[in-house]
Amino acid sequence: MCVTCFVLQVSAWGGYVFIINLIPLHVFVLLLMQRYSRRLYIAYSTFYIVGLVLSMQIPFVGFQPIRTSEHMAAAGVFALLQAYAFLQYLKDRLTRQEFQTLFFLGVSLAAGVVFLTVIYLTYTGYIAPWSGRFYSLWDTGYAKIHIPIIASVSEHQPTTWVSFFFDLHILVCTFPAGLWFCIKNINDERVFVALYAISAVYFAGVMVRLMLTLTPVVCMLSAIAFSSVFEHYLGDDLKRENPPAEDSSDEDDKRNQGNLYDKAGKVRKHVSEQDRPEEGLGPNIRSIVTMLMLMLLMMFAVHCTWVTSNAYSSPSVVLASYNHDGSRNILDDFREAYYWLRQNTDEHARVMSWWDYGYQIAGMANRTTLVDNNTWNNSHIALVGKAMSSNESAAYEIMKSLDVDYVLIIFGGVIGYSGDDINKFLWMVRIAEGEHPKDIRESDYFTPQGEFRVDKAGSPTLLNCLMYKMSYYRFGEMQLDFRTPPGFDRTRNAEIGNKDIRLKHLEEAFTSEHWLVRIYRVKKQENRQTLDHKLRNIAAKQKYTSKKTAKRKRGHIKNKLALKKGKKLNKKSV
Repeated sequence: MCVTCFVLQVSAWGGYVFIINLIPLHVFVLLLMQRYSRRLYIAYSTFYIVGLVLSMQIPFVGFQPIRTSEHMAAAGVFALLQAYAFLQYLKDRLTRQEFQTLFFLGVSLAAGVVFLTVIYLTYTGYIAPWSGRFYSLWDTGYAKIHIPIIASVSEHQPTTWVSFFFDLHILVCTFPAGLWFCIKNINDERVFVALYAISAVYFAGVMVRLMLTLTPVVCMLSAIAFSSVFEHYLGDDLKRENPPAEDSSDEDDKRNQGNLYDKAGKVRKHVSEQDRPEEGLGPNIRSIVTMLMLMLLMMFAVHCTWVTSNAYSSPSVVLASYNHDGSRNILDDFREAYYWLRQNTDEHARVMSWWDYGYQIAGMANRTTLVDNNTWNNSHIALVGKAMSSNESAAYEIMKSLDVDYVLIIFGGVIGYSGDDINKFLWMVRIAEGEHPKDIRESDYFTPQGEFRVDKAGSPTLLNCLMYKMSYYRFGEMQLDFRTPPGFDRTRNAEIGNKDIRLKHLEEAFTSEHWLVRIYRVKKQENRQTLDHKLRNIAAKQKYTSKKTAKRKRGHIKNKLALKKGKKLNKKSV
């Protein structure tokens, strides 16, 4: 069952690497805790061998389980477990002193051989080194410096406390209690749960997307915490409903009620004292705690229903906003723009946009994009970022080399949409700077005080770059509110610094209803069009002239033959 679940996860998500490292960690900790058993040996050996073979049958994975560093921990623990099992086999055939010496040398030798083998294979290139995503899990600043495209994804940002409470609600508080109950009564299975919980908490704090790995163990341990509380406060009531059978000593006491002393020699309690119920806050406290637990669970259920319906059930293409009276507005700008692209552009047109919208353009507009969510070539994405970060003339040369017909951007200054391209712009600059450090420098887009501003105090490089011009073209003429001046950006809460924007090499082709999606057409070179037209005319003339000359030559030949035979001349050939 475990192998089946593992193979299904391998085929669905690259996060299976977390599982293939967590299970070996569990086995290694059990060995350190001296909890080795034959059951553990059989279970892990079967899991590793069968899971390895089946996972390699998936085309996308291939030989990664034996050729990447992320999988070497599982292989190392497998080899270590074989050596440990062999030493346990020799335990009954050696003396205690001989076994201790052999055990220490054998385990050390096995660990050293595995470690040196992995280093050698990595150095020779047979095993791929750790990937940038792995390094970014341990060093949160690694991706921003070395691989900015990884850090630019919102799902790879560190998780805030708001996200924890938004997704987990009261389970944030009950989860540590469940972990304590689990560690208090530790066994082999609970060692795995504890390791899973601790590692998942760390990784979920590093990346937002890894909340997916934390949620299952949080639900499990919170259930243990609630169950323990209910068992403690409701256990006495259950025992009262099912009282234990009376023994013979109690029957003897009832027969000899007149005696002042019982068989143990203690003063016998009066019957009224024995049957009298407990007084005080005991039952009240149990009722209060039980009601509080039930209220927390009810609030958790209501919160989960609200989060699922409002945050996780809406498509990203359709946005919703709410008015002051509670009514809802549907913003359909994305679908409107993609439909326009599909209906009004050539089927072979190329669209340049940031990679976030590549899949949507390809799927909904059926047009070719330069980069999308599956682009592995970092230099290609950097070239698009360089075009967006450069001035219009330099960007036009890049677009000509890429044969771009249209440029699509997302602009949220009208409606206050914070996920637009201006807010993502610095990541475009950083990615472009990584590949083109001589042409693009991040510091050029900040003010001398180190601020990123779109108003008059903004950097001249920013105010003249292609992304700024496409976003704010004609926006300086728009007054959104009588309380704000024309050209006021609601997302950045600032009046733009460059209102008189003129485009030389681009022309506006489409702007959606709420200005959320803007599409520009790349102008063709005039001299190139004239040259092409002249070449076509020259070719046509040469073709016509050559045909006419050949016809005349054939006519002259026919006339010469006619003169020899005494026939009339052909007037058309003269």
